[in-house]
Amino acid sequence: MLDKVNITLAQGEHLSVVGLNGAGKTTFVKLLCRLYDPTEGEILLDGVNIKEYDYNEYMSPFSPVFQDFRLFSFSVADNIVLDAEYEQNELNALIEQVGLHEKIDSLENGADTMLFKAFDENGIEPSGGEQQKIAIARALFKRSPVVILDEPTAALDPVAEYDIYRQFDDLVGGKTAIYISHRLSSCQFCHKIAVFAEGCIKEYGTHDQLCTVADGIYAKMFEAQAQYYR
Repeated sequence: MLDKVNITLAQGEHLSVVGLNGAGKTTFVKLLCRLYDPTEGEILLDGVNIKEYDYNEYMSPFSPVFQDFRLFSFSVADNIVLDAEYEQNELNALIEQVGLHEKIDSLENGADTMLFKAFDENGIEPSGGEQQKIAIARALFKRSPVVILDEPTAALDPVAEYDIYRQFDDLVGGKTAIYISHRLSSCQFCHKIAVFAEGCIKEYGTHDQLCTVADGIYAKMFEAQAQYYR
């Protein structure tokens, strides 16, 4: 449950949402995506309550990757583009950006290789990290102006995780991005950070600002993880 959450997200802004388990982070983004409706208060888009928009019209600008994403027993390419038209160069660039190029280059059929063995005995069983990279590529391919990444690197090894963070600005470009993570190294790549605790936003600001808050939640969390970033 969220209580008295008041935040404004500007177009093109990258927001990192952090906090302990159960703090309300995923509830926050699911409310934005209208998977839930608020029981009190309102969510505004361009000053208009989102309930006044047609549901499909409202959802079209969003491209989320939730923790419980699903891939299909289609080819790697089809899992990224779904039924949309695409240029091969565009697909190749996405595969490169999310760090899947070495895996794809090692496959006889490249991006046309089937995922899983349900319908093709020659299909591959991608690792958890590879599946997350495919899901991220799918979200970016959608070309939506708002990207939501809910713990997208949880199954990645530290090196792959760092590469995703390092390329984060390039990956989302000028899109508005909301990034949920327990690993605070990602926060340094975002314009603002919202620290959730007990169902509300306890701290809000830039990485540098929050690191200077005496006895602050973010400062303590970052210091506890800092040994892994240095």
